[in-house]
Amino acid sequence: MFKVGIGQDSHNFDTPNKNKKLVLGGVEFDNSIPLKGNSDADVVLHSITNAISGITGVNIIGKISDEMCKNGIIDSKAYLTKSIEYLIDYKIVHLSISIECKIPKITPKIEEMKESIGALLNIENSAIGITATTGENLTEFGKGNGIQVFSIITAMKK
Repeated sequence: MFKVGIGQDSHNFDTPNKNKKLVLGGVEFDNSIPLKGNSDADVVLHSITNAISGITGVNIIGKISDEMCKNGIIDSKAYLTKSIEYLIDYKIVHLSISIECKIPKITPKIEEMKESIGALLNIENSAIGITATTGENLTEFGKGNGIQVFSIITAMKK
């Protein structure tokens, strides 16, 4: 038996901040404007976490992640790890990610992002697809005001 979960998240860009970095998929993007958020605002990991919540029915982004933030846990890897705890009888077998943004350029970091995400999910890099689009200036993300991510996860019963 298989289950499929879809996750979405989006964040506006923050003002340039020397103390905060842009992090996507657990990978730092140098010389980029960070995203607004209580956490590190890793919109890619938030989207994946939401996709896992679509499978488990346990929402992590929101009340649980807010509580973790209040306790000083602002690394989105912790939210993703928390969501995986609820998979119990399922194993992730495939992940597809679609990123919309004008900046930064995603393609040069795709392999590094796959390595980071694969390690977090305990799946092969070949089981992860990442695509990126500028959206042709049709949305706020395509106009350079933030980043939007959709993720689809396929999980198989163990």
